[in-house]
Amino acid sequence: MIELLAPAGDLEKLKFALLYGADAVYVGGQNFSLRANAKNFSLSDLKEATSFAHQYQKKVYVTVNIIFHEEDTIGLEEYLWSLSDIGVDAVIVSDVYVIKLIREKEIPLEVHLSTQASVLNPLAAKFYKNLGVTRIVLAREATREDIKAIKKATGLELECFVHGAMCTSFSGRCVLSNVVTNRDANRGGCAQICRWTFKTDEEPIFSMTSKDLNMVSYIEEMIQLGVNSFKVEGRMRGIYYIATIIKTYRELLDKIQNHTLKEGELAYALAILNRCANRESSPQFFEKLPGEKEQYFLGRQEVSNQDFLGLVLDYQEGYVTLEERNLFKVGDVVEFFGPNIETFTYTIHTIENENREKIEVANHPNMIVKLPVETPLQKYDMMRIKVFDKEDYL
Repeated sequence: MIELLAPAGDLEKLKFALLYGADAVYVGGQNFSLRANAKNFSLSDLKEATSFAHQYQKKVYVTVNIIFHEEDTIGLEEYLWSLSDIGVDAVIVSDVYVIKLIREKEIPLEVHLSTQASVLNPLAAKFYKNLGVTRIVLAREATREDIKAIKKATGLELECFVHGAMCTSFSGRCVLSNVVTNRDANRGGCAQICRWTFKTDEEPIFSMTSKDLNMVSYIEEMIQLGVNSFKVEGRMRGIYYIATIIKTYRELLDKIQNHTLKEGELAYALAILNRCANRESSPQFFEKLPGEKEQYFLGRQEVSNQDFLGLVLDYQEGYVTLEERNLFKVGDVVEFFGPNIETFTYTIHTIENENREKIEVANHPNMIVKLPVETPLQKYDMMRIKVFDKEDYL
């Protein structure tokens, strides 16, 4: 089975990820996780999340992927037993200590090796397989040759990042945050120094930011190489980003596996994905070593995406109830999309406020409005700016 794996920084994001087509989500608890600045999940949250996912026959993986110092080990065994009791489907770990603890204490947890371990060769993969790891999340720097060799040598499940932010250093090997801000990147405190800009004597601005990862053009080849799980980065991202990215990859994966992908659909998917993010993207290491075109050296502009116009709360008697997220007005041409509907275009002719009074513009964040829409909609569907016409790509 080919798995689409989504990030989830909190319960709301988890539900959107699963509803929009993810087969599994990866989340962080409030301890032992590398995304310490995300809202993250308490044990009660994890219980609710796992119950929700299992209702849909989907999975929850919990990151326990910091690099452990001695003081970090306090409470770890109890936490792992709690995860087992909750019924999470796997833990994602990077430290050998955690793997050995799980095995020695016979804690019934499936173990996936984190990308933080930076596995890029068959010998390393075999080492972790012998420790009891059932899946390896390969380093983001893995080439097609690396993937092929590791799959052939181990037969392990392989998980690869296909979309989202890249680390300027080898993932898990960066100390810039520690040196500059005294925040340990390998224990969840990354200050993203590689996103900063620096002044130099020769140039007014210097940066070392990597462009984002985008593997849309290579999904079919990765399936043939034996990749089992396609992973999207972004536990700090919002629900619109998660919904858009997951829906796009879900449709592509399904069409590739069903041999129904039409010419031009990849180009359309790329347009949607690139519009959704605020950084440029590329395939990075898969085909060749990244060069100057895959990174930002002289600064960049990251414009906040305001395409997300409204979240569907309800639909009754021909009217959709929306929670406004960005300004829209009468006359705007928009799109509705969702997990169970075909994306369709809609021109706004009428907007009503909560009192059913007609207004010309919705311009207050989170205000509730109603629009007359003939096509039935469902809770969790979304409305966005109409930018691309799919027919232009086919």
